[in-house]
Amino acid sequence: MRLMQDPVQVLLIFAKEDNQSDGFWWACDRAGYRCNIARTPESALECFLDKHQEIIVIDHRNSRYFDAEDICRSIRATKPSEHAVILAVVPRTSADQEETSILPLLNAGFNRQFMENSSITACYNELVQIEHGEVRSQFKLRACNAVFTALDHCQEAIEITSEDHVIQYVNPAFEQMMGYHKGELIGRELTELPKSDKNCADLLDTINTFIKKGKEWQGVYYTRRKSGDSIQQQVKITPVIGQGGKIRHFVSLKRLHCANENSNQKTSSRNWAQSLTDMMSCRCKNRRKDSIDIKLITSQSSDGKKGDSSMARIHSMTIEAPITKVINIINAAQENSPVTVAEALDRVLEILRTTELYSPQLGTKDEDPHTSDLVGGLMTDGLRRLSGNEYVFSKNVNLSHSLLSVPNTTNDVPPCVVQLLENEESWDFNIFELEAVTNKRPLVYLGLKVFARFGVCEFLNCAEATLRAWLQVIEANYHSSNSYHNSTHAADVLHATAFFLRKERVKGSLDHLDEVAALIAATIHDVDHPGRTNSFLCNAGSELAVLYNDMAVLESHHTALAFQLTTTDSKCNIFKNIDRNHYRTLRQAIIDMVLATEMTKHFEHVNRFVNSINKPMASEETSSHNDSSDCERIANIKNFPDIQILIKRMMIKCADVANPCRPLELCIEWAGRISEEYFAQTEEEKRKGLPVVMPVFDRNTCSIPKSQISFIDYFITDMFDAWDAFAHLPVLMQHLANNYKYWKTLDELKCKSLRLPSENNY
Repeated sequence: MRLMQDPVQVLLIFAKEDNQSDGFWWACDRAGYRCNIARTPESALECFLDKHQEIIVIDHRNSRYFDAEDICRSIRATKPSEHAVILAVVPRTSADQEETSILPLLNAGFNRQFMENSSITACYNELVQIEHGEVRSQFKLRACNAVFTALDHCQEAIEITSEDHVIQYVNPAFEQMMGYHKGELIGRELTELPKSDKNCADLLDTINTFIKKGKEWQGVYYTRRKSGDSIQQQVKITPVIGQGGKIRHFVSLKRLHCANENSNQKTSSRNWAQSLTDMMSCRCKNRRKDSIDIKLITSQSSDGKKGDSSMARIHSMTIEAPITKVINIINAAQENSPVTVAEALDRVLEILRTTELYSPQLGTKDEDPHTSDLVGGLMTDGLRRLSGNEYVFSKNVNLSHSLLSVPNTTNDVPPCVVQLLENEESWDFNIFELEAVTNKRPLVYLGLKVFARFGVCEFLNCAEATLRAWLQVIEANYHSSNSYHNSTHAADVLHATAFFLRKERVKGSLDHLDEVAALIAATIHDVDHPGRTNSFLCNAGSELAVLYNDMAVLESHHTALAFQLTTTDSKCNIFKNIDRNHYRTLRQAIIDMVLATEMTKHFEHVNRFVNSINKPMASEETSSHNDSSDCERIANIKNFPDIQILIKRMMIKCADVANPCRPLELCIEWAGRISEEYFAQTEEEKRKGLPVVMPVFDRNTCSIPKSQISFIDYFITDMFDAWDAFAHLPVLMQHLANNYKYWKTLDELKCKSLRLPSENNY
């Protein structure tokens, strides 16, 4: 459905002409709006009832001529006003005067207030914001009335339900077919309606499997009329994707089944399904809430017999979580199983009912202390200790970007840096050489090159100077004193992310917004890192740990600070020119990726990726071996935002810990740097009397090869096997095998350092 919109109409209600009324008049002229002016309450109401203006501006600065709130109430008492936005012009307050509450205005019927400002640009900005917000939304809602009128006169039975299968709409044809009045159906769950016993036992499961995956289902289905008679219907159920990329509604078209249906009827059905899908998508995208309050409907359907009806619905539910289905299958299998099998299944059920399904459990005997310490340090919040020790690191937030020397443009880069960056698209790019020639400022230079290659400035509609200033501010807030978590690590993760984004399957699965979000997330993912783990901060009772309730402390801080640094200064605000919806989507994607780098949910992310992406793709590949089918499968991923999220999480996780997959010399350098950071943490823990979360990282006794072997075995191998199966990364996997062999050799020779004593340091 194509929505046509006439020019916006504005009604100005000012008792006398002044600079403020002139400002709005000329603002309307600039915006191309039709404008009327009323001087009295009577003429204002008469004009509105005649023209039905979308925006009404009422002078609320002086009550000597008329009462602005009374005018607003009189307009609101009319039916056309439900689609109007009413703006109150209020007097400007002085600096020492406390701003008044807007609640009285809202109670009177106003939507917004405008602080007195006769600037034509200020008035224009206010009116344009209203048009692009409330006015356009109201216009789309009014257009929906026409669609529902068409549905009411449609010959086919139509039923619309919410994502929870609560009935929200039925048309008269549906009422006639089923024998119900719509008042008996609206707000009821489908599970509450009588079922026919003529359907196959697993038909409902089959239907739910299709539609929950966003797929359309079409077939023959038996149902019961209100009278109890069973009828056979030709049914087509279409899931409607709405806000957040999730299924928000199901549209069902139903006809009495007839073997002699002709092709014209099928074509008609298909067209109606498409129209309904488009209409519902429009409603979902442009409204913050669905048209019906599902919670309210559910509560209204209880009818006083809450306990009995709820229990009945639970037993008759056809919509179950996968884990519930697994448990039910096991319970059924136990009934006819031998005692030994039943006992074994009891243990299986006990495991399945735990909340940590994805986290492996280490043994208590003969376990590798390096592995145990890595898990304790990276995947838990550490031991809790009630003491007076408190660690509060200094957050030296650097909002200035005037102290660092950076190029004026991407063309104004030192020749030595240009030469190095010629190789930045290669996986073997040496980030430490860039660190050296840029005086520990590799992030700005690499960022400018990578962001230009991916068209980030074009997507964000920001100037290159803004991006340059942003990169400078972000890099200034990385701690160069950290041996590992500094801007060189951020640049390394950015490089890996850009490399992954160029792989065919990754590129084909993601949109431009996803690419931009991934590059930004990689850039900011460790900003202001103190060089200590989350476990350390929680044990020390740091102010950040208190602020974020000991959960994803650093990752939450990195994202919060990055957005604070970005938005507090217009010179470096790369988001200032994108619209609100794009910004919210981009911001959510960035936050989600940075939080995915937190290690406590490492195995959950990996297992979800394997089960949702690797295994389904592998099973499809066995049935089809041509390249075109693979391209279609990858392109289809763009229709499933949840799958895209898993890909982005896996990508940044692999980029964040890709050190063991780098060329050997780079791998060795990174191993030395992270070990040094852990050594320093252990020393500080001992010095301050804090629990030592990784005891093996003692500078005097630690075996770095053993720690690397444990890290690769426990965290890296499975994750990169899964990522390689999707993205195809033979070079990385070869480096990983070579590096693992190197660390094994050192360990077998009882060498605890980075190299054999005879070798020169890197």
